[in-house]
Parts: sequence; C-alpha cells; structure tokens
Amino acid sequence: MDKPVIKIENLSKVYRLGEVGTGTLSHDLNRFWRMNILGQDDPYAKVGQVNDRTQKAQKGEHISALRDINLEVKQGEVLGIIGKNGAGKSTLLKLLSRVTSPTTGSIKVKGRLASLLEVGTGFHPEMTGRENIYMNGTIMGMRRWEIDRKLDEIVEFAGVAKYLDTPTKRYSSGMTVRLGFAIAAHLEPEILVVDEVLAVGDAEFQKKAIGKMQDVSTNDGRTVLFVSHNMASVRRLCQRGMLLNNGTVQETGDIEQIVDLYIKGNNESETRHRTWNNTPNKSIAITEVSLSAEGKTNEHILDINDKIIIKITYEVNTAIANSIISFALSKDGILLFRSWDIDSNPENFKERKPGTYQATIELPNYLQPGSYAVYLASGIPGVGTIDVKEDALIFEIENVTTDGTKMSFSRGGLIKTNINWNYF
Repeated sequence: MDKPVIKIENLSKVYRLGEVGTGTLSHDLNRFWRMNILGQDDPYAKVGQVNDRTQKAQKGEHISALRDINLEVKQGEVLGIIGKNGAGKSTLLKLLSRVTSPTTGSIKVKGRLASLLEVGTGFHPEMTGRENIYMNGTIMGMRRWEIDRKLDEIVEFAGVAKYLDTPTKRYSSGMTVRLGFAIAAHLEPEILVVDEVLAVGDAEFQKKAIGKMQDVSTNDGRTVLFVSHNMASVRRLCQRGMLLNNGTVQETGDIEQIVDLYIKGNNESETRHRTWNNTPNKSIAITEVSLSAEGKTNEHILDINDKIIIKITYEVNTAIANSIISFALSKDGILLFRSWDIDSNPENFKERKPGTYQATIELPNYLQPGSYAVYLASGIPGVGTIDVKEDALIFEIENVTTDGTKMSFSRGGLIKTNINWNYF
C-alpha cells in the first residue's frame, strides 16, 4: 500500500454562472488562444473565489467548484469522500473520470479506472444490457475474451438475466444502477470510483455492493474512492476519509475522525434549543422548545433509530377557550405532518387557565435521514393564530452506527416503517 495510484496537485475547477463561454466573441477567442495555443491558464478564471452556495449568484460570475486540492491515494486504499451537497465531491470524481477537465492543476492516475457517477453513466439507452456491457468493457481497454470471461458473473451480480437483451432505456433506475455497478466492479479496474448513486438501489443491493467493494480492495488490492451521505456505509467500507467544504479540503485522516468532524459541522447549523421572551399581550405565548434523544451517549448525532423527544413550554397569559397548540414537522422544506395538542388532551380545548405549561412530543419512528424543521403555533381554529414560531428547531437525522455491533441502514423510500409479517 505504499505506491500512490492517484496523485492530485493544486487542482481547481472554475465555472462561469449563467452563460456558456465568456459572454463575448473577443473573450472566447482570447481564451482559446491563451489556453489552446499558448498553453496558459484561463485568463478569465477567478480561482480564489469560494463556492458558497448560500450566497446569491450574479450573472457571469465565476465560482470555484474546487480550489487547490492536493491528494495522494495509495494502491489498495479505500478513501471515503464526504461533505455537504455542493461541497465539490461529484466534481472531483468527474475530473478523475475525465468527464471534464481541470481549470488548473494536474491529476495523475496509474492504472485502469472504472467509475459509476450517476444512473446510466456510460450506457446507451437504445443498446441492450449485453451490448452495453461489451461497450463499457471496450472503453476500459478490455478485449472481448476478457469480457466474455466476466459476463456471467456480471449478469448474476446485477440480477438482470431476464432483461439482458432488452434495451436499457426500459430498465428501472434500480436495474440500471445494479448493472452499472456490476460492470464497473467486475471488469477488473485498478481504481473503482463510486458516487452516491448506490443510494438508488435497495437495501439488499447496497449491502452486496459494499461487500464487493470490500472484496476488491482487500483481496485484489484495488483502490476504491467512495462518495456517500450514508455514514454507516462510509464507516464500514473506508479506512481513510477526506472532508470537502465549499470546494476545498477541510481535513483528511482516519475515517472515524473525518465522519465525526462532518457530523459536528452539520450540527453547528442546527438549532436544538430555543427560548423566546413571554409576550403578555398574547393570550398564549410559546417561550421555549428543545430536542433530545432518549438515552443518547453521543450528543452530536441523531440516528434513525433514536427516540427523539421535543419539549415545548408556553405561557397562558389570559384565560382562553377553544385554543390549540399546533406542531408541524417538515423535511427538506416539505410538510410531513401536523398535530394539535387537543388530539391527546381534548380538555385543553375547553379552557386554558393562566400559568406556565409544558408538553412533550415523541416523534414517530419512521423518519429517514435528512434535514428537519419544527413549526410551532398557538391559535384558535377558524379564527387565526396567536403566536407563531417558524423553524423553531432545525436538526439532522443521520444514518450511522448506533453501537459497536449494530448497523442502522436506511432502506430508502419516504418513510421508515416496521411491518409485522404474519404467517398462516
């Protein structure tokens, strides 16, 4: 594991927002002359600008999707590349796979590289599964007899034997991913590059794919670059990690250290406890809300198996009838459900007397990994709201190891559910 098979030096990738080209013919000609004839850097690139996706872009603005990346990956190493959406992970893999070219810097790759970057990568939709296997193998530099030797193994792993001679445009996204991964993993590449695309597959395929990547790295000594938001898979598969943030390398090191740094960084933008001053002119004022996980040993991580409790404090300043406390939970900006406190305590609807009150909510055990926001309000149905707290809490649920032996896997879908199977 001493020989580097990938060496990246001072790598940057700059994009211009809003326009293709520089915007003027003279600038396009100047860029062509400088870059293609004289071999100089892009004269219009502003490499120093950070790719901060929270800022509003200006037309024609240059942004650095990647900036000054330096990395060495050794033979047989499994490197996990993690970071928030927009950090530059997929751009880096596209540069490695030669889908696009760098603005500055160099990439040196030793050996044959196979990549799976998105659903249908390298597939021609009008060609059959069989034809796409041979086409991909040929692109990778393999001879027909080498592909023949691996064909049955690829088809069995992908589970597409019935549809092998069907055009891939008729494949589901899951079938396409299974076949694409099987091709990339079985055609004996020295370097295997896999993006988040595996999340499209079902739980069984994800487990099988991770097992295959472990096998090719441990037994065959091949190098794997793995991008995923599934921290359980990253921890299970990778030995070393790289954390990207706004197009730059924030940290590289042991995978446990990098995952913890990533999760703690996510939690810096979270809001798990908030307080507000009581507003006496409101008959019901919400003054405090907090979130906790029952029996949690690691305060930085919320896992899909955690029992999450939300505690709400409110002040009744004047006696009021026919009122409610409303709770709503959204994921990635989409309303999941809404609940009123009178659903469980109808007596509250009759009359609330002045005083300080507290209520707790246990979130349902079907929440998948993602970003969540809590909305709180007091009001009178059919009349209007009294007090509103939008984004009262903001938190992330991860898909991580919950203890030393148990792995918690998301099975995909909108919700996580436990269904009883009865046999007769």
